[in-house]
Amino acid sequence: MSFGDSNNPYGQPQGQPQQPGYGYPQQAPQGVPPQQGYGYPAAPPVSPYGGGGYPGAVTEMPGSVKAARVMLFVIGGLQMIGVVLFALTAMTISAAKSDPAVKDDVQFQQLADMSTGAIWGITAVVLAWGVLAIVLGAKFGSGGNGIRITALVFGIITAILGIYPFIIVGLAHTVLAILVAVFVGKADGAAWFNRNKQAQY
Repeated sequence: MSFGDSNNPYGQPQGQPQQPGYGYPQQAPQGVPPQQGYGYPAAPPVSPYGGGGYPGAVTEMPGSVKAARVMLFVIGGLQMIGVVLFALTAMTISAAKSDPAVKDDVQFQQLADMSTGAIWGITAVVLAWGVLAIVLGAKFGSGGNGIRITALVFGIITAILGIYPFIIVGLAHTVLAILVAVFVGKADGAAWFNRNKQAQY
């Protein structure tokens, strides 16, 4: 094909002088849309959370928040194990009180009465803390910033209690609680728990 060929759609019309263009046409051929200018996006930027292109529209729970949720459920499960162990200990002490060998030992009976009451009290606290962990984890899907703050405070207090007084037993609690506090405190955690507020703007 040549520029003089009448069948060439990119050639110069016959009878007109050829314009300089280094072999490229200066204007787009008919039927071809013009190129978009540089610097202006064709659509809103894609959100990393898959929210229709706008950064504030978070529609899927981030991975770190999912991990924090699982850790809360694990903490709740560990608390339930603790409830069973404390309850068994209290029942064992109560059963020992009726043992004929120690039935006449006044000091043991007094100590057993105090120990049993304290253990049942600890059992109630451990149960309440486990229920709170499970409820917080369940609320991650629909809860707002209040759930995030509660989970953050829960994680900090649990980590402190895991260090003292429950140093050995609470090591797993400490690690899990620190991770929960870190994950819900991160920027993607804040974006997830504030998504309903952001959607209003």
